[in-house]
Amino acid sequence: MSLRILLVRHGLSSFNLEHRIQGRDDLSSLTEEGVKQALATGEALRDLSINAAYSSPLRRAHDTATALLAAQGGGLEASLDDDLREVDLAPWSGLLSSEVQERFPEAYRVWKQQPEQLQLERADGSSYAPIPELMEQARRFADRLLERHNPASVAAQTVLVVGHNAILRCLLLTLLGLPASGFRRLRLDNASLSVLNLSATGDRDVVVQIESLNGTTHLHPEVCGGWLPAKGAGPRLLLVRHGETDWNRQGRFQGQIDIPLNDNGFAQAAAAGIYLRKLSFQRAYTSSMSRPRQTAEGILSHHPGVPLTSVRDLVEIGHGQWEGCLESEIEDGWADLLAAWKQAPETVQMPEGETIHDVWDRSLRGWNTIAASLHSDETALVVAHDAVNKTILCGLLGLSAADIWAVKQGNGGVTVIDYPNGADQPPVVVCLNQTAHLGGVL
Repeated sequence: MSLRILLVRHGLSSFNLEHRIQGRDDLSSLTEEGVKQALATGEALRDLSINAAYSSPLRRAHDTATALLAAQGGGLEASLDDDLREVDLAPWSGLLSSEVQERFPEAYRVWKQQPEQLQLERADGSSYAPIPELMEQARRFADRLLERHNPASVAAQTVLVVGHNAILRCLLLTLLGLPASGFRRLRLDNASLSVLNLSATGDRDVVVQIESLNGTTHLHPEVCGGWLPAKGAGPRLLLVRHGETDWNRQGRFQGQIDIPLNDNGFAQAAAAGIYLRKLSFQRAYTSSMSRPRQTAEGILSHHPGVPLTSVRDLVEIGHGQWEGCLESEIEDGWADLLAAWKQAPETVQMPEGETIHDVWDRSLRGWNTIAASLHSDETALVVAHDAVNKTILCGLLGLSAADIWAVKQGNGGVTVIDYPNGADQPPVVVCLNQTAHLGGVL
């Protein structure tokens, strides 16, 4: 049994367009473009059966949910929930961002750099902390959601949640068990789609997996070559998992045995190449194994002249005696160790292989070296493997080695990481595991 949660930020609003602070005041409304975005999101979800929908009561979110569900065609109406309201920035509401920056320079700096530490003053003179309050609000909503749709006690369900930028970020942090300090590590664009899978397994109540984050390709189906959120200041890295191999398809543990792409894997690499062909890469890096190199070469066929460098630190986890084996074969010889790998991977030493901590140390070392080498205006491609990508992303999100199953990496999936303040400062996960170029938004 499982629960799939679809998180959608409201479409472009009048205040978004004007660069005004919205907060939880109901002063802005969807623009014409915002309505189109909501309809496009609903159309992208048309083939999906949605069991329940929840929305913030603020107009820009409620109108997004209404238009989305009408286009989706399932006949649902969204239940309004006050705990999906946006962050309370009352003293700033309605002001241009530039006006807030000019009138409240220190508070604005804190909001941009350490928002969990921001303190504002209410009309009655009392002080409050917007983000900690919002985290508690997200916790209340998450608790009610799991009470109604607990994957341990109900059949598989899909639930839609339509809200705002800050509350959805706090909801993501809450479900992942992350602190408010991770707020600026996430990005959610207007009408973006993020997907979480929740399951009840083993001795844990609920296990959360990010299937994808901040998908926006469905908003631009007419753009040949795909669509990614716009790049701002600082370097950008695109992290891609290699295409499919025969051993992926068969369910074998391949690890450091150098298995090449199969025909579908080459097709996935070609699709990723078309998806990314309008980007400008200055550099490219790959694991020294053939399957990521072949994937990188497929992508770079649209970018002649971009140097491709092999990085030993990015090779896949060494499974030792498990390499080449099916899961059923591993269970016959190492049943307890396999069960531990599924439930507590940080505790497992692969027989004659590596631990996830070994992979964590070298993959993040390789990633950080690449990031530090980039100039502020550069974009680099990095192609690696499932476990390598998962450890990198757990590290960037603030998760631990125990959380590698919390991040999904599909063959040919694309993830975007920005460093808006330089490679020595916390990154932003712009989008994660985008696979629309391989067919469908999920």
